[in-house]
Amino acid sequence: MSELHNKTQSTFTPIESIQAGSWLDAVAWNEQGLVPVIAQEFGSKDILMMAWMNRDALLATLRLGEAVYWTRSRQKLWHKGEESGHTQRVKEIRLDCDGDTILLIVEQKDGIACHTGEHSCFFQQWDSGNLTWVDESKPK
Repeated sequence: MSELHNKTQSTFTPIESIQAGSWLDAVAWNEQGLVPVIAQEFGSKDILMMAWMNRDALLATLRLGEAVYWTRSRQKLWHKGEESGHTQRVKEIRLDCDGDTILLIVEQKDGIACHTGEHSCFFQQWDSGNLTWVDESKPK
């Protein structure tokens, strides 16, 4: 098993005074100035959600130590959990080999990442036999 999967401690420390700099150029921002971000739960390794960040969202995440995304529908920064309380404390930040996707390894408060109240946003599974998506969400 790789060293990544054996880590038990956070390597991330918020930097309140961090400023934009050339280090941001390592990220391959798309035409809209965004990069996709995958949030993975620290303990379980579950994939929780996918969202977007712009430069300001990444800076805010680095300063705060909690996930801050860019909401395309509302065209503003979105501190995950600002309304629900289901914040994501960042344990690690990783950039993929092409620089075009960020992985946040997070501690998910209350175990709920999805706005539907689910643990993960990925609760619909493809059923090849019936050619349909099956909702595997937990009864509420």
